[in-house]
Amino acid sequence: MVNAAWTFPGQGSQRVGMGRDAAEQSDDARRVFDRVDDALGFRLSDIVFNGPAEELVATSVQQPAILAASVAHYVALREAGKLPEPAFVAGHSLGEYSALVAAGSLDIADAARLVRRRGELMEEHGLGGMVAVIGLDGDKLVEIADQSGVEIANFNAPGQTTLSGRSENLERASELAKDAGARRVLPLPVNGAFHSSLMQPVAQALWTDLQQVELRSPIAPMLANVDARALSDPDDLRAELRDHITASVQWISIIEGAGAAGVDTFYEVGPGKVLSGLAPRIIKGCQTHHAEQLLAEA
Repeated sequence: MVNAAWTFPGQGSQRVGMGRDAAEQSDDARRVFDRVDDALGFRLSDIVFNGPAEELVATSVQQPAILAASVAHYVALREAGKLPEPAFVAGHSLGEYSALVAAGSLDIADAARLVRRRGELMEEHGLGGMVAVIGLDGDKLVEIADQSGVEIANFNAPGQTTLSGRSENLERASELAKDAGARRVLPLPVNGAFHSSLMQPVAQALWTDLQQVELRSPIAPMLANVDARALSDPDDLRAELRDHITASVQWISIIEGAGAAGVDTFYEVGPGKVLSGLAPRIIKGCQTHHAEQLLAEA
C-alpha cells in the first residue's frame, strides 16, 4: 500500500499550455476550466492554453490559472486511476486553494473567485520584493533577516530559502547572505513582498471574502503552511488561508511531518515539478511523481 500525500504548486509554476494534457484526456478536466471561466466572467482558459505569456504572468491571472490547471490535473489523474487516496494534502502558498478543492473542502468556483481577488489585492498592495538564497543554512538566514529588516518567506528545502521585504532591506540582506557564503542570491520576478508583514492589508481585505464562502472538512487533513499542523476543521482552514498570506511557508516542516506520519510517496498535482524536486532533498529516499509525467503514462 502506498502511503501518499498530494501536494499542489504555487505561484511561479505557470506556463502557457499548462493543463492542456489533462483537458485533452478528460472531459471532466476540461469542465474545470469551463467552471473557472464562468466564475470569473472571462475566458481565462484561452490565456492559459494560448498565452500570451506576458498576460499569464500577472498575479491576478496567474493565481486562478494555476488553480485551474492544478485541479484539472487532479481530476484527470483520479479518472485515470493514477492518484491513490492521500494521508494528507498540502499546497505551497496559493496551492492550498487547489489542495482544498481536490480534498472536497472548497468549491472550484469559490476558489477561483477567491484567488482572483487574492491576486488583485497583491497587485494593489505590491511593495518591496523577494529574493531566493541558495546554499545557506536556514538558521543563518533567520539571523541575517533580523539584521537587515526582512522576513523569511519560504523554507523550501535545506539550503533553499526565500526572503521578503522592502527593496533596500533586501539589498542589505543579499549582501550579508553573499558574505556568509551563499552560493546564489536571486531576485524573484514578483510584484511584492509575499509572505511577509507587508502583506497584512491583503490578509485583512481577503478575510471578508473568505468569511463568505463555505468550507467543509476535507477527505484528508491539510498540512498548513503557517505551522505544518494537520488541519481538518473548516474554521481552522479558513484562518489558515488568511494567515499564510503574511507568514512563512514552512515547507520543510510540512514534508518532514508527512514523513514522520508514514508518508513515503509525494504526488505533485499541478503544472511543473518544483515540489517533486524539493521533497527528496527533505526526506532522503522518498518517492515522487508529478502530474504531467503520470498523464503521459496514462
